[in-house]
Amino acid sequence: MSEPLAEQPQMGTVHRLDEHRAARNPAADTAVSLDKPTPPAADTTTAEQEDTTPAAPRASTWARTGRAVRSAVRHERTRRSARLVARHSAYVLGGAGVVAKRTWLGRTVTVHHQLRAAAVAAGNHELASEWQEKADKFRADRHRRRMDLITGVPHMAKSAAIGTAGAEGGLLLLGACMAVHSHQLHDVIVPTLAAIDAIQALCWFVSVAWGPALALTLFGALAHLWKAGQAQGTAPAWARPASGVVDDVPITPSIVVKALSDLGIPALKKAIKDAADGAAGMLGPITIAGRGVEVDVTLPSGVSTEEILGKRRKLAENMNRHEHELHMSIPPAPRTVRMWIADSGALDEPIGPSPLVTDPDVSADYKSGRAPWGQDLRGDTALISLFQRHMLITGLSNQGKTASLRALALWLAFDPRVKFRLADLKGVGDWSMFRGLAEVLIEGPTDEHVIAATEMAEEGVAEMGRRIALMNELTRKGWSQDRILADPRFDPLVLIIDEAQVAYGSGARETCVAENGTVKYGAPYGGSKADSRYFQAIKKIHDQGRAVSVTTWEGTQDPTNENLPKRSREGNHIRASLVVGTESQAEMAVGAQALAGGAAPHKLRQGLDKGTLVVAGDGIKLAPGQSSVTVRTHFIDIDPAKEIAERAKALRAGVHTQTAAEPAEEVDHLANVLEALGDGKRIQTQEVLRRLISKHPNIYGSWELHDLTRVLREAGAEPKATRADNGKTGVVCVSRARVEAAIEAREDAPESDAE
Repeated sequence: MSEPLAEQPQMGTVHRLDEHRAARNPAADTAVSLDKPTPPAADTTTAEQEDTTPAAPRASTWARTGRAVRSAVRHERTRRSARLVARHSAYVLGGAGVVAKRTWLGRTVTVHHQLRAAAVAAGNHELASEWQEKADKFRADRHRRRMDLITGVPHMAKSAAIGTAGAEGGLLLLGACMAVHSHQLHDVIVPTLAAIDAIQALCWFVSVAWGPALALTLFGALAHLWKAGQAQGTAPAWARPASGVVDDVPITPSIVVKALSDLGIPALKKAIKDAADGAAGMLGPITIAGRGVEVDVTLPSGVSTEEILGKRRKLAENMNRHEHELHMSIPPAPRTVRMWIADSGALDEPIGPSPLVTDPDVSADYKSGRAPWGQDLRGDTALISLFQRHMLITGLSNQGKTASLRALALWLAFDPRVKFRLADLKGVGDWSMFRGLAEVLIEGPTDEHVIAATEMAEEGVAEMGRRIALMNELTRKGWSQDRILADPRFDPLVLIIDEAQVAYGSGARETCVAENGTVKYGAPYGGSKADSRYFQAIKKIHDQGRAVSVTTWEGTQDPTNENLPKRSREGNHIRASLVVGTESQAEMAVGAQALAGGAAPHKLRQGLDKGTLVVAGDGIKLAPGQSSVTVRTHFIDIDPAKEIAERAKALRAGVHTQTAAEPAEEVDHLANVLEALGDGKRIQTQEVLRRLISKHPNIYGSWELHDLTRVLREAGAEPKATRADNGKTGVVCVSRARVEAAIEAREDAPESDAE
């Protein structure tokens, strides 16, 4: 190689030689120049003789191989191929699950039970009864088929044996006839031998065709599984095509005009046809807006904005988009519709983790800060102000309501001034990380938990009254509003009630027994009517709580007039809705004005748009004339939420959460029970426990009925069931006379017995 190198100086710096030298002596690498020829071959040979270490060339070879492999792996063609393989493999595997599920559903009554449960939930008991009858008939038919199969096997075997014997008998009879005719006794078995030859030929044919037939069957099965998986979209998001559709048509003026013309609105189609400029004057500039484009459409006379809003799906499909990829609103200009058209597949991509998870130095300010809730459809960060704002989040079950509400509370927890009182009326641990952050944490769906949540709200009303009185006093002394709200006595108090529909649907009532033994009922704790204590407490806080920084946040499912009263939902400053079932529910969730302006939570996709909220109100930035915005919220799972809560707890001096009793101390339970009874002669045991929890939350916060009954039984004042006027057994009550007798007996006992 030395002669060619000497004849061509520019080839003197061959990379292999440089790498070898660099491996032996790194300093030599800096002396190599592209403008200098390499040393003579003899020098090279000498250098090679002086270096007796063969590891450098091998290392260089491995380095080149590694770079080549990395280059091949990182090449876009390789990545596309990998995504292609992963995508179609996932279609087959996912399709197997889809087919298996369909088969299982077809052989069981699971679907019948699901539809029956849906009918019961909707209150249609007649339809539920029909589905129950269909399920029973399905079970009976299935049992009959199985029994027919079990009893049919012996009959099939017997029939096969009889058929074989009959066929052989016929063949022998035919052979006998042939033998008589030919006078050859051998002809008797000729038909039998011919039948055996035919069976052998058939077996040979099956053995030859078995392989191809099995391959075709397997191919058909895989094709069926692939088709099922592809129809259900079982491939992971990263393996799908980047565009999400086969033809990612860009949005141009001609596309928009053609889509409008094909909406089926005669006046609009005629105006576009008669326009001299091809209807280009109807469109404003098409501008890039985040992960899509935005355009204003000025409608001709005779065409209303409601007609266009009502044809959202058709308009989206005319532009080769899915319905959820087109969002329309009403800007300030008259007869104008503003359309935001997403890039195909852009809204199906994840938005990334919350800053609460990624930023360990996150901070919050209740008054001037804004919580990072997620992203709007354009991909811009969605920030929301919580300062003195009541909030309502609603939607169907399992769509991300609790996670969306909890994310805001976790951010606000980083402001040490903010106090939380929280009632989780689901009680499955979604808010357990707030133990040590919230002053009150109620977890559970029973009437007892509704009672506790009602009393929590009523205590919020009492706190609001105390603050209003104090504010009036300080105002008379000349304090400014800012100075008053900065006082620690006006620290923000946020009452959070998740699954509030449990409270609005509860029938729990306060009961007591009068002296004549009759049972009297007080106002209901829950319920949606005006006499509901919970509803009245929420209403009072909505009316006046904002001025003294006492606010409520409610999360509720499936908004209806029964589980979310009109006065309650309209008292909120921020109203947000996940996917709901109907347009009327969407109006209840975000309001008629937002719905008329283009808000459409009922158009969200159940299961696919989890955590996507349509937000209306003054707490979030809206474009001029816009009444709502769609936000894709960050999802914070339970474990990350616990870590965030621990960081927030480190900023606080320590909060005792009212959920359990304090450490053991000398407590006179009988005296406390007597105090709870008040002037009543006989009070229902549940009401006595409620009063104990209200007066001494640190002692009785975790008590249940059996705890109170045990203490009273040990003292000789066990609660007894009353007798109603009709002679039937009534409710279990605590007797004031029995409690007083137990206290007197305890005081009269000798000291030795007491010890």
